[in-house]
Amino acid sequence: MSPRRSYPYSELKSKILFGDHEPIFSKLPSNVSANLRYRGSENALLWNMIYPMAQPTLPMKSLLAVSPQWGTVKLDLEDDRLEPYFWGYSISGERLPGLDRILERIDGTGPKTEVDLFLFGKANLIVVEAKHLSQLGRCSRYSKKRCPEIHGETIPERLPCRYWESGEHEFRRLLDFGDRPRQGNPSPPCNQHYQLARTTLVGDTLAKEYQLDFSLWLLIAKTKWRSIERTWLDFTGRIRQDDLWRRMRVIAWEDIGRMFAENHE
Repeated sequence: MSPRRSYPYSELKSKILFGDHEPIFSKLPSNVSANLRYRGSENALLWNMIYPMAQPTLPMKSLLAVSPQWGTVKLDLEDDRLEPYFWGYSISGERLPGLDRILERIDGTGPKTEVDLFLFGKANLIVVEAKHLSQLGRCSRYSKKRCPEIHGETIPERLPCRYWESGEHEFRRLLDFGDRPRQGNPSPPCNQHYQLARTTLVGDTLAKEYQLDFSLWLLIAKTKWRSIERTWLDFTGRIRQDDLWRRMRVIAWEDIGRMFAENHE
């Protein structure tokens, strides 16, 4: 990993993109790279927040000290040092080992799940979905009336939705989404929770591959919480594993920034 100087938190406010000399920028997908260049983008906000903290790793105990907007305040997790992988790449430009194999197993030949941030340790894997202005992602096929389960009659030579087929890619393995959708059904839970559900499948499968404890965190602005709360609570209420439910958290950007500022005064 390339050496990096430590930056004061106050400098974040005056820079659009931090550390753009790092090797990761030669590896990122073009859509991520383009989005990073816009002030206020979720990608830029995530990078500018986490990059200065990772010197070269983040201490688990510092992250757990941040009071969540939602979630267990005191988590009994093994202390760890967490290496960040932004959109699947380390700061030094290395792909998270095994990720592409997991994505192939979960998503098949279709579009691959894009996870904002993996925090990878010796005992823990924290998967972070970051939101700033946007809402949690829904199923685009359903919105376009192309869901093979509900709109199947209008789709020539349709294949069933793989996330309802048996296997480690099945939503019902981790989530109580009820019965499989059928033609004529109203909007199913897999439409509303499509992004979080796929992210959960990828994180859980990757964690099992490395025998790590898997946590799913949502990073949002405090002002955004009320507009997301109902959707988040509905999603967490569908988690089948109690230990995973207890490790889920909603963290505010502002509280992460405050913690970093206090640690660097």
